[in-house]
Amino acid sequence: MELIMTDFSKILDKAKELEAKMKESQQKIKEIRAEGVSGSNSVKITLDGEGEMETIKLSDEIMKEDKTIIEDLIVAAHNSAKSQLKSKTTEEISKATGGFGIPGFKWPL
Repeated sequence: MELIMTDFSKILDKAKELEAKMKESQQKIKEIRAEGVSGSNSVKITLDGEGEMETIKLSDEIMKEDKTIIEDLIVAAHNSAKSQLKSKTTEEISKATGGFGIPGFKWPL
């Protein structure tokens, strides 16, 4: 019975350690920034670590283009930023969960 309690105690210690690392990781994720660019730097979008758009910059030249082209470039820049953000957050989560072996763990983005 004592062996079972020792194992359970080790599991609880690991869980507490993981929880602390995840909290630290969540804070680091909030500080991440990802920039998406499209149209040869005509459109730039910056997302924060939570996926909220912080900035959008449109070049003067792009403003002369057709509205549908501008809209498509905005979507492309946003998708690029979102993809980068996903990679950066996944990397941060991997650092936090490294060695814990949590199969199937995915960050919700």
